[in-house]
Amino acid sequence: MTEVKSAEAPAPPAAVPDELSPGRARWHGLRPYLPLVALVVAAVLPYSTLHLPGIFEGPLNSPGTLQLLAICLVFGGLAAGYDLLFGRTGMLSFGHALYFAAGVYGTDILVTKAGLPLWQAAVLTVIGGTTLAALLGAVALRTVGIAFAMVTLAFAQVGAILVARDFGGLTGGEEGLPLDVSGLPSALVGVTNTVNLYWLALAYLAIVVLVVHRVSASPTGRVLAGLRDDERRIGVLGLDPYRFKLVAFTLAGGLASAGGVVYVLIVGGASPHITSSELTLSLLVMVVLGGPGTRWGPVLGGVLYMYLDHRLTAFGSSEAVNSLPAFLSHPLSQPLFVLGTVFILAVYFFPGGLASLRSRVTPL
Repeated sequence: MTEVKSAEAPAPPAAVPDELSPGRARWHGLRPYLPLVALVVAAVLPYSTLHLPGIFEGPLNSPGTLQLLAICLVFGGLAAGYDLLFGRTGMLSFGHALYFAAGVYGTDILVTKAGLPLWQAAVLTVIGGTTLAALLGAVALRTVGIAFAMVTLAFAQVGAILVARDFGGLTGGEEGLPLDVSGLPSALVGVTNTVNLYWLALAYLAIVVLVVHRVSASPTGRVLAGLRDDERRIGVLGLDPYRFKLVAFTLAGGLASAGGVVYVLIVGGASPHITSSELTLSLLVMVVLGGPGTRWGPVLGGVLYMYLDHRLTAFGSSEAVNSLPAFLSHPLSQPLFVLGTVFILAVYFFPGGLASLRSRVTPL
């Protein structure tokens, strides 16, 4: 009896992975250069006369627009530095504004009161802010969880009280302390030199992103990620969690104090509102809005938050809002109400922050 064999169906062609397709392969080859391209575009932005009505009040190269962009860049760097604590190490600090304020007031006092040159004042301020973060972190990190958050908040409140009460006649109290521009380089003084302050803010952001990325990619960064996920496992491996958390806390404080040096040059003085705990809460919102633990999420969150914070004030007093019915014009005229609504919607629809936007939109 002969056996009848059925005809074999031809095997389907092997599917080519997306990352190996020509278009995707070309895209993956270009991705490492995108940050450099973005940096170059941001650097040449002041040479553009493009006017975007409704987004900025003047052309891109106008002093007002450049100052707003410079502030946004500084807070993008601050958010990236704070993410080193919150997103990458899992430490919720409510006192991070203290080290930013140390950078602002330290530079202002050393230049205005002590008469030091800017470069000396900047170096001493960053060293002092880093040392302050190391000392206070050594105490605060003896606690964990909500106790750690409360201890850092207590330290920040002490700093806010000292500034508000004009400790030693140095801070100017509630009126703040204007910066004495006579001791500054001429390239950083005047409306026409706003572009130099913009480039300085851009350089600060680039340095912070580079430092945070290098730390995260290093063995220390992998230990910090392990602390975020399971601190006890790190201890079982024979590593000291306290030491690694202190390194992250000190580095984040030093980066924040450096941001304070740049910020005081942009705004031309120090004011007590930067010492409040509201600033730290704003940094937390920036990180959550952008995406904690991601490379570019905190930067985008910081830039977007500060842009909305400044522009919503003008939007609330615009004729378009005033012409609306009262039940709409009153809440829309409050920047915090609009900003809070945007944050709630962003967290609800994009729980991973702006960094998760691409992964959610691509399937659509």
